[in-house]
Amino acid sequence: MTRWLTRSELDAWLAFVPVMLRLSPALDSQLQRDSDLTHFDYQCLAMLSEAPERTLRMSQLAGTVNASLSRLSHVVKKLEDRGWVRRTPCPDSRRVTLVTLTDLGWAVLERAAPGHVEAVRSLVFAGLSAEQVTALREIMDTIGANIDRSGLPAEGR
Repeated sequence: MTRWLTRSELDAWLAFVPVMLRLSPALDSQLQRDSDLTHFDYQCLAMLSEAPERTLRMSQLAGTVNASLSRLSHVVKKLEDRGWVRRTPCPDSRRVTLVTLTDLGWAVLERAAPGHVEAVRSLVFAGLSAEQVTALREIMDTIGANIDRSGLPAEGR
C-alpha cells in the first residue's frame, strides 16, 4: 500500500524540488561566466586541493564528487589537457591511477574560489540563521544516507 505524503511533507517536497533543479545550473552559470569551469570541474579541483599532496586515486575522487569512473575519466582528461591536473600510475598498484592537482590547477582554483563562494553564500546561506545552517547540514546528511541505503544510482549526469 502506498504511503502518500502528508500535507506537510508535500509542501516541503514542492518547495525542495525547484531549488534542487535550479541550484546546480545557477552555480554552473556563475562558474562558466567567471572562470570557464563547470561546477563539476570546480568540485574535482577543490577535492584534489583538500587531499594530501593534492592527490587522490581516481576511485576516491569519483566517490568524493559522486561520479562514475567513466564520467570522471572524461572530465579529468579535459582538466589534464588544460594542464590543471596530472594523471600518474600508482606506485603500489598498476591498476590504480592517481590524479594530482598541478600548480596551474591550484592557481585556477584560487581565482575561481572567491566568486564561487560568494555565489554559494548568496544562493544558499543568505538569510539563514546559524541554527538553520546546522539544520540544513543535518537534513542533507539524512537525505544523503537515505539515498545511500536505497541502492539506487545517485550520480548526477
